[in-house]
Amino acid sequence: MSGLRALLAVVLVCLLPTGCGESDAFPEDSTMARIRERGVLTVGIKFDQPMFGYKDPASGRITGFDAEMARLVAKDLTGSERNIRFVETVSRERENFISQGVVDLVVATYSITPARAERVSFTDPYYYAGQDMLVRAGDSTINQVSDLDGKTVCTATGSTSVDRLRTTVPTAELEIVDAYSICVPALVAGRVDAISTDNTILLGLLAQHPDTLRLVGKPFGREPYGIGIRKQDAAFRDYLNGLIARWLRDGQWDRAFMATIGVGGATSESSRPATR
Repeated sequence: MSGLRALLAVVLVCLLPTGCGESDAFPEDSTMARIRERGVLTVGIKFDQPMFGYKDPASGRITGFDAEMARLVAKDLTGSERNIRFVETVSRERENFISQGVVDLVVATYSITPARAERVSFTDPYYYAGQDMLVRAGDSTINQVSDLDGKTVCTATGSTSVDRLRTTVPTAELEIVDAYSICVPALVAGRVDAISTDNTILLGLLAQHPDTLRLVGKPFGREPYGIGIRKQDAAFRDYLNGLIARWLRDGQWDRAFMATIGVGGATSESSRPATR
């Protein structure tokens, strides 16, 4: 009877959403095993960036490309993309939320930089963006980055955009705020002359104000986005890298892109990582 009970137990495990394949063979003390045991993936993401991480005010649902990447991780680890908890994570809190264990990972237009890599670990890039500028539709004075000379430019605390602006156009006056959503009303009202950050973030902001704002369309610099995790968690990093490589091969990356960023007509040629 004991043998029969053991066989029945194996059958029941294999009928669970997580299945009984190779992906279940995680070391007991690994991050993957802890998340699977808990049954919920906790993800740091932005709530104010349409097309990447945006909390719909009516439904409360988190939408965007970063959200879809996170849901794919949740599905692989727990058996369902619904087993996920999103935590709003602004740029300046990303490293803190990871190191303090507030979240399991951060996927929030998170550019990979040497300074950040001293505090957290990153996966391979899952997306490439370029920094650009958003201006008022009727403003014909800003058509390239050098035109920001003497202008007031809004950007976010803790972003790589701040450093690139200071290096590229040191004569610009920077208005540094906690979230890009703060920049939009300031730009529309004329309190700042431009918003500058990654072009994909700006496309999302533009989609909300298509008649009053204009994307300059002259990117400068290239930003690799990675998923941020606890420092030196090599097993979790390697697991996530394997997922990213799989999504790029099997079409899941492309479907997520077309359902989010691609809706606005953007193409993926310059943003899609090479397939490994």
